[in-house]
Amino acid sequence: MSGNTGWVDRAKRVIAATYGRYPIAPVRGEGCRLWDADGSEYLDFLAGVAVNNLGHCHPKVVEAIREQAEQLIHCSNFYQIPNQIELAEILCQTAFAGKVFFCNSGAEANEAAIKLARKFSREHKGENRYEIITALGSFHGRTMATISATGQEKVRIGFTPTLEGFRYVPFGDFEALEKTVTSKTCAVMLEPIQGEGGVVVPPEGYLRKVRTLCDQRDLLLILDEVQT
Repeated sequence: MSGNTGWVDRAKRVIAATYGRYPIAPVRGEGCRLWDADGSEYLDFLAGVAVNNLGHCHPKVVEAIREQAEQLIHCSNFYQIPNQIELAEILCQTAFAGKVFFCNSGAEANEAAIKLARKFSREHKGENRYEIITALGSFHGRTMATISATGQEKVRIGFTPTLEGFRYVPFGDFEALEKTVTSKTCAVMLEPIQGEGGVVVPPEGYLRKVRTLCDQRDLLLILDEVQT
């Protein structure tokens, strides 16, 4: 088996260099700890970028994966999927949601939300109501629609022209957001706490004001909750 250096060299030959990676090749995990190909042990503060919130290889998670793999690994959405339905029921019972649309990633979920907001507004308010207000410093993904929504110019470098119809306001500044709403606005899209923007917490009451504004102006409110 290759050590860390060997895996780095092999990756350079076959993996697209989309962003920098640490020269560490994890091969095993348990709880909050990782071991790399050289045998070094680490405390994993990245936690899969907030995915591994139960730690690595939690016994109950491992057992659930094993049981499911022995029954059915995959089938398409052309069928009624019992496990999917059961999870959707739990989400609807424990959250505000009335219905669930499952996605593979945060970017895909935000892309779907953007499409939903524009389609809904077009059908109910007319084709000229398509703009979405987002926050400066936000991060919503790396698809074409989500880099257009992201309030960071650097993520759009090299990919212009991006999609039109996004307006950006300072995060946490309710007055600026309120002034930016026009007859073309169909939705407001925010991270409740900005992640990549620097773990920025909005002023107390900000989100409640945004919710009220959206209700008053008949706008959809999209909350990007991937990291928070």
